Amino acid sequence: MLRRTLSRSLLVGLGCLALAGSAGGQGSAKPAFVFTGIPDQDESRLVERFGKVATYLEGKLGVPVTYIPVKNYPAAVTAFTNGQVQLAWFGGFTGVQARRAAPGAQAIAQGAEDAAFRTYLIANTGTGLTRSADFPKGIAGKTFTFGARASTSGRLMPEYFIRAAFPGKTPEEVFARVGFSGDHSRTIQLVQSGAFAVGAVDYSVWDLDSKAGKVDPKAVGIIWESPPFPDYQWTVRGDVDAIYGAGFTERLKAALIGITDPAILAPFARSKFIPVTNAAYEPVERVARSTGLLD
Repeated sequence: MLRRTLSRSLLVGLGCLALAGSAGGQGSAKPAFVFTGIPDQDESRLVERFGKVATYLEGKLGVPVTYIPVKNYPAAVTAFTNGQVQLAWFGGFTGVQARRAAPGAQAIAQGAEDAAFRTYLIANTGTGLTRSADFPKGIAGKTFTFGARASTSGRLMPEYFIRAAFPGKTPEEVFARVGFSGDHSRTIQLVQSGAFAVGAVDYSVWDLDSKAGKVDPKAVGIIWESPPFPDYQWTVRGDVDAIYGAGFTERLKAALIGITDPAILAPFARSKFIPVTNAAYEPVERVARSTGLLD
């Protein structure tokens, strides 16, 4: 049912875009402003999160605003670089990928918590692993799941920390088996069920799922918290001022930074959005190059 609902939302969104674009071609209206976000957790939460953002931005920007869901992280990057969407909620790594492929694109806002984001390593309690301040080298030889392949907190940064803890070894050489869950909520479920012994997860999704009663502390727990790194952000294409008028990028940035409604912020697990620039994500790009994930 949920997938059918999302499919209908996508068709409606594309229909609105086509109608608005046609009207815009006649000079009577601006085309719809379309955005997406990486699917980093369960779909129902994404619909709740981005639907509220669309309603809010439409009121602030004075143009139709449509959220279009995507199936995976690469699809979000592709939609952005192809101009199918003008704005995206990216992770640190996907943002770097998108801005490299779409010259002129800008990171304009991040969550206050995103300047110093963290990854949790979690383990099934049956492993006997417990929380420690030092990197838990006892994870070696166990089964391990990352999140999505292009996730900053679910793959890029944990792989970096794993390689640092086990010099000269790839994750495949450290663990008995390596998997990719696709999103953070799924990582929690897989480790909680015992399908994987250990996993890497976005700390904010862990907190959201814990508050929602989806985490069984008797079955799964945090064993390590990473050092901080920059992560999620809103990135906008460089051509939006040409489409929607001079100053549109600044108006969009002000609208995002001006969000104060807890009902909008809570699904993001963010206290507020703050200004940011592309330069803030240079550390992520360096790590991506060092791990061979970015050419």
